[in-house]
Amino acid sequence: MTKNNIDQRLFDLYDEYAHGRIDRREFMRRAGMVAGAASAAAVAQALMPRYAEAETVSFNDPRIRASWVEYPTPSATRKVRAYLVRPIAAGAHKRPGVLVIHENRGLNPYIQDVARRAAVDGFVALAPDGLSAKGGYPGNDDEGRELQAQIPPEQLIEDMLAGAGYLKSHPDCSGSIGAVGFCWGGGMVGTLAVEMQEELGAGVPFYGRQPAAEDVARIRAPLLIHYAELDTRINEGWPAFEAALEANGVDYTMHMYEGANHGFHNNSTPRYDEQAAELAWSRTTAFFREHLL
Repeated sequence: MTKNNIDQRLFDLYDEYAHGRIDRREFMRRAGMVAGAASAAAVAQALMPRYAEAETVSFNDPRIRASWVEYPTPSATRKVRAYLVRPIAAGAHKRPGVLVIHENRGLNPYIQDVARRAAVDGFVALAPDGLSAKGGYPGNDDEGRELQAQIPPEQLIEDMLAGAGYLKSHPDCSGSIGAVGFCWGGGMVGTLAVEMQEELGAGVPFYGRQPAAEDVARIRAPLLIHYAELDTRINEGWPAFEAALEANGVDYTMHMYEGANHGFHNNSTPRYDEQAAELAWSRTTAFFREHLL
């Protein structure tokens, strides 16, 4: 089953489920009303991620070196586990860093793969696991989403800010860093842009919640913003965000991907849009090269 034969109403229902506004039982009930009771289970199965099938860059790819690291938070009450991926290339010069921020379910295999892609493209990539305080990503998205909902937002912000600091000071990093995030992570990129100001060299949110309009004046980093045309939940926040960006003279570019759903970059589910995803990623890496090198 592909996105071409899944009713758009089911994608919208899945979005509600994936973001915790309805539980699995309600998702199945309402999916059955759209697809028919006999088809609801098949639709649900089709929409769930298939991480093993979607791997783009292997963990043992000869172009990169991947490892697990831990870094402390400022309060020193906990450590955050993160996936560090560095490019292997001729020469010993340092590379810009990119913080890769996961969705609302912890550091799943898709986000690890994105970190490897960033390293292949020449960046030192760090992908923190926001679920570290809960034992880390549990191996499935449903449980991961439940665990992340239990963590105070200010703790998650502190953990990501600490990750940016760890990456910036890493021996292989030039000290110039950017951030890319997806869904919840896209919103976190906006938060980091507000909090880090000049310390963030560039920010790329994919379909993320926008910062409050009154906070936009603190943003100093250039932004490359990716939205999906069919993602009405996130897109409704764009007009106010755009007005605030313009009023405060923030350097930004926004791309709206026609016919794409929320999550279009995630190649492990039918929401994936290959053309939009590849274009958005090529724009992302070019943007980082422009602003971080």
